[in-house]
Amino acid sequence: MPVRVKKLIGTVLLVLLVVIYALVATMVAVAQLAQSGALVHLVFFFLSGLLWVLPAMWIIKWMVKPAGR
Repeated sequence: MPVRVKKLIGTVLLVLLVVIYALVATMVAVAQLAQSGALVHLVFFFLSGLLWVLPAMWIIKWMVKPAGR
């Protein structure tokens, strides 16, 4: 697959990942953390704010890998 096509697909996947992940994280926070304190909210949003990086790294590695590998 040509690198340009992989980058287009990867870009679309990254945008979808961020949007879907943000919606899911927000739904979990609203459903589970409604009665929790500020510290619990801080920890949840800190961890959930970092967790999306793991699948994003995989997508970016796939995007920049040369064709034919």
